Amino acid sequence: DGYHLGTGSEDHSCKIWDLRQHKCIYTIPAHNNTVTFCKFAGTPTNSTFLTASYDHTAKIWSHKGWMPLKSLSGHDNKVMCIDCSWEKKYIVTISYDRTFKLWTNK
Repeated sequence: DGYHLGTGSEDHSCKIWDLRQHKCIYTIPAHNNTVTFCKFAGTPTNSTFLTASYDHTAKIWSHKGWMPLKSLSGHDNKVMCIDCSWEKKYIVTISYDRTFKLWTNK
C-alpha cells in the first residue's frame, strides 16, 4: 500500500514498519533462524507478505493480521530469496542448496 515496510532479522523475526508513523507496528515471529529476505507481493487491495530463512523454509503471510498462509519446505539449505508472479499463482524460491523451486500457490 506504499505505507508499510518489512524487514527481516537475525532474531528470526520480521518487523512491519508504518512509514507514516515512523515506527514498528508489528513483529512477526516468522522463522526458526535468520530471516534472509522479505517483501510485499500483490496489489494494494490483495497483498501478501513473503519471507525466506536460514531454517530452509519460505513462508507466505496475510497482509492483514500477519497470519501464516503457507509454509514452503523442501530445500536442503538456507533459502535466500522468494518471489511470486504478479497474480500470485506461482512462487519461486532460491537456496544455498544450488536449486530453485517453482511452487504453485493453490
